[in-house]
Amino acid sequence: MSKTVALHTLGCKLNFSETSSIGRLLENDGFEKRDFDEVADVYVINTCSVTDNADKECRMLVRRIQRKAPEAMVVITGCYAQLKPQEIAAIPGVDLVLGAAEKFNIAAHLKEVTKGNSAKICSCDIEDVNEFTASHSINDRTRIFLKVQDGCDYNCSFCTIPMARGKSRSDSISNVIANVEAIAAQGAKEIVLTGINLGDFTSSPSLLQKEKGEAKSKANKQSEGNFFSLIKELDNVAGIERFRISSIEPNLLTNEIIEFVSNSKKFMPHFHIPLQSGSDKILGLMRRRYKRDLYTERIGLIKTMMPHCCIGVDVIVGFPGETDEDFQETFNFLHQLDISYLHVFTYSERTNTLAAEMKPVVPVSIRNERNKALRNLSYQKMQYFTNAHIGQTRKVLFETKNKNGMMEGYTDNYIKITTPFNQAWENNIVEWKI
Repeated sequence: MSKTVALHTLGCKLNFSETSSIGRLLENDGFEKRDFDEVADVYVINTCSVTDNADKECRMLVRRIQRKAPEAMVVITGCYAQLKPQEIAAIPGVDLVLGAAEKFNIAAHLKEVTKGNSAKICSCDIEDVNEFTASHSINDRTRIFLKVQDGCDYNCSFCTIPMARGKSRSDSISNVIANVEAIAAQGAKEIVLTGINLGDFTSSPSLLQKEKGEAKSKANKQSEGNFFSLIKELDNVAGIERFRISSIEPNLLTNEIIEFVSNSKKFMPHFHIPLQSGSDKILGLMRRRYKRDLYTERIGLIKTMMPHCCIGVDVIVGFPGETDEDFQETFNFLHQLDISYLHVFTYSERTNTLAAEMKPVVPVSIRNERNKALRNLSYQKMQYFTNAHIGQTRKVLFETKNKNGMMEGYTDNYIKITTPFNQAWENNIVEWKI
């Protein structure tokens, strides 16, 4: 009788793509997948550690498994597992902790672990993590998240991701194209390109030499294999009708990328561009690689070339030293910017980061008030953006899920459409009057 496995993802789209790949590895090893709410022999939780809440959620999920299936094997992997393996191993019920280099070796590790012993930790020094492992999601064949880059060389003062994910590294362009073609053969219509620092994509020079069949200077290799090179190549791949860029740093979102997307039939008019603060003072404390003027410039160029483009923004509230005036500056900056929605994060102290030692600390109650104010602004921004398109006809890709007689889809510029379920529209692009 085959064993069963249930998987759960905490965190970002990249984590989601990796969980799917881990699931496929286990299925290839003879496991049958179960929903996370069902009883299974093995539970895998792929963790995030961007906020305290992600850590707490991991503990809560382990307790829930203990109540539901006390004999099940519990595996924790992901960023939290890399950063604090001992802390996770001490959680009652956890059997196996897999760090960044070991998560894709899960099938082999499961063969060596016995329930009831103390948790086994398979971690590593993050400096030793230098391989790239491609992954993609397949839970919904309509929209696929494809990881093309991992790790980060930036040193933002609030962030643990370089410690959890390691140095920036990427797939080769030829391998990305092969993965896209394989995904297209499964019937998917849209691919979302994901990475930790996606704009830092640099195809392996050695692979590029093989692709081009000639030796080039280092500078040429870099320019041949950057993110702009990748999206130009992908625009010509048959079978996929839509590409989206999941998130890209403003300093890496070049004018040529914006111009290319504006003229592309496959890359959607939708950008997600982290800001984090509208105050140059706070951006400096955060050690971000741009100031607000550059951000304003990027938004202005996008909206000049694509007035209909949807723009999402990440912002952190309550960073150490953020005064009421600093927050008001951020609020006013976002209010006047022609953007569409916000992802608002409440700052939380992360161990071993520079920001954790910074003063003065903003009280949690004020952090929460600021979060609420920006979430309200986000709602207003999205309402305004949607209303500006009422009466227009845009292309909507409808998803395959029947949700209580309704179905959902997104326009090219990321306006969510909900309508009564129609099987003929599943995984199809439909001309839709908003």
